[in-house]
Amino acid sequence: MDRTLAADLARLPELLDATRRAAGATLAGLDSRPVVPPASPLPDPEPLPEHGVGTEVALAAFASRWAPRLSASAGPRYLGFVTGGATPAALAGDWLTAAHDQNSNSALDGAGQDLERETVGWLRELFGLSEAHSGTFVSGATMSNTTGLAIAREWLGERLGVRVAEDGVGALGRVRVLSGAPHSSIAKALSVLGLGRAALVPVPTLPGREAVDPAALDRALADTPGPAVVVANAGTVNTVDFDDLPALAALRERHDFWLHTDAAFGAFAALSPAHAHLAAGLDASDSLCVDLHKWLNVPYDSAVQFTRRRDLQARVFQNSAAYLGPLGDHPDLVHLTPENSHRLRALAAWFTLRAYGREGHREIVERDVDCARALGAALDRDPALRLLAPVRLNVVCFTLAEAPTAERLAALRRAVEAEVFLTPTVYGGTPALRAAFSNWRTTRADAHRVAEALRTAAKELE
Repeated sequence: MDRTLAADLARLPELLDATRRAAGATLAGLDSRPVVPPASPLPDPEPLPEHGVGTEVALAAFASRWAPRLSASAGPRYLGFVTGGATPAALAGDWLTAAHDQNSNSALDGAGQDLERETVGWLRELFGLSEAHSGTFVSGATMSNTTGLAIAREWLGERLGVRVAEDGVGALGRVRVLSGAPHSSIAKALSVLGLGRAALVPVPTLPGREAVDPAALDRALADTPGPAVVVANAGTVNTVDFDDLPALAALRERHDFWLHTDAAFGAFAALSPAHAHLAAGLDASDSLCVDLHKWLNVPYDSAVQFTRRRDLQARVFQNSAAYLGPLGDHPDLVHLTPENSHRLRALAAWFTLRAYGREGHREIVERDVDCARALGAALDRDPALRLLAPVRLNVVCFTLAEAPTAERLAALRRAVEAEVFLTPTVYGGTPALRAAFSNWRTTRADAHRVAEALRTAAKELE
């Protein structure tokens, strides 16, 4: 064994304790450090060491060279991209995920996938899904949407009498994927799956909304009879708008389509009695995307993909190799996603669900919604700023009251980066900013702090 590696092995408990202290210091400083550190010149790349220096020296090098440049994305005022943090239990689970280092894909070493199946069962219950849905962990919402649409692609083949997994996507002919306000990952998935971005057919939304107009969807489906795919939204990016899922599901009485629902963070509305009506009808989906490193507050990367047609899922992703074992009636996870290697992502989710239960995660959701509404109310009172949409759940979409150009909004965003991280967008043709609340640490005090920073910066732009 390499001498430095052997020395680290001999000191492993001490090195892990040093890592714990470094992690603890990082987390303890989240509230006081800049959310986005000031820009500084990139350091010149270091050459690959010929001889190792050991973990202790590497820790010190990271602390001086890279840690100060990293954002406080785990903290309470990182409000871009719908980014959660990691609850204490989720962090513990993630550390143990690395320590146990499981590739939880095969029944030949099956405890990991048994733990994942238990966790999926808890998530299914959390979101009000029936046992008709089976689920699999994937890396994020983009992979969840891609997996769901791959199953939809196979369903289209089934309806047309071909097997796309065997015959190729060319056997399908023209494919239509209809949606009102799809996330950008949908077009990306269609490109990856060979269906093409042009397969995405925009459907009109309700006036002043991002929710699809069910009557317009009805007409669009009737325009070209035959099997299609409908992508519904349970929580749009800009305004957290929800399609009327029961109304969309009812259209299947007249039209033949696969219903895929992108509920990346909107599914968590189901946890709150006051907001559960928004997510009503999720169970009617043929496939469903939920992103866990958003509102479940587990570390990146983690999402889950649900479907009612596990048989089609296995047809798409089955992997034939003697060392993997047979497909069987209960497919191993290796046969259900594009990944042959599949870290035990479920462990962090298992830990946080086991530690805090439904009520603990309900409280996080409702507190974040309360914070979003508090910020929205404060911005609505500020003459320099203007809300572009009602605060339906956890996202505040706003702009400058005067001259809301992309350049001026970029200047506003940069001016408040020490206090809050926001992401740019365009809504209704107007450049805007988004504040997305999903971190378990965020409180009303953070919302007021963000509002004050924006008020001050907007006034200085006048």
